[in-house]
Amino acid sequence: MDLEGIAEAAGRFAAEGERLGGVLAAEPAPGRRTYLCAYESAAGRSWLALDAGGEPVESRWVVRDAASIAALVELAADAAGGGQLEELRSQLVALRLRENPPGIDEAEEAALSLEHVVGAPPRLATPALLDEIGAATRRLEVALGTAGGSPFAEAMKAGTAAVEALVAEIEAGYKAPLR
Repeated sequence: MDLEGIAEAAGRFAAEGERLGGVLAAEPAPGRRTYLCAYESAAGRSWLALDAGGEPVESRWVVRDAASIAALVELAADAAGGGQLEELRSQLVALRLRENPPGIDEAEEAALSLEHVVGAPPRLATPALLDEIGAATRRLEVALGTAGGSPFAEAMKAGTAAVEALVAEIEAGYKAPLR
């Protein structure tokens, strides 16, 4: 089922006064696609995970796994290249035109590659995508000559609390019993 079909299926589970606010697609393990559906209402936000067939997920572990990888991939996509890939690429082009320093071609290529890996939403959050974003970001950091630690790794560490908070929010506002 595609995102449009899942959104339609998710609509069946909306309570009165709720509307579907968004869907995050995750596949924490091969063949275990899960869609995290956010419902919004005057009372706040609630959540329901649907399996690939559009049926509610009742396993706490499946929901946690899907929420964790979805949050980590979004965090990585936001932190990649300092979070401003398009702007970074423009700055690299300007630098090449002004000064043409050694290594600028590699930096531009690495930035373009990272932009392609990150892609645009909606994206399917998988551990493989998270690894690809990390590797492409590291390649860019090396090409830019980033001294010391990795700004990307630091952003990921700093975002751990946000990932945990999203997982807790989903569990607390889950529309079905979790076992």
